[in-house]
Amino acid sequence: MAIQLENLVESIKSKVRKLKKSKKPYIKMDKSSSVRVEIRSKKARKLIDKTLQAADHPGKSSIS
Repeated sequence: MAIQLENLVESIKSKVRKLKKSKKPYIKMDKSSSVRVEIRSKKARKLIDKTLQAADHPGKSSIS
């Protein structure tokens, strides 16, 4: 009985190892030009908002 259990465990381990090895690598996609423009416009909008807040309160220097 113990030998059968041992064989079962070994077969399960080998199957798990095969599954781990057979995974295809993750392919990272490049950003499209429209996504790049969107990211740049969001960053620019944040900078503009920060600058406008600093202009509204000239005594404080909150731009970092």
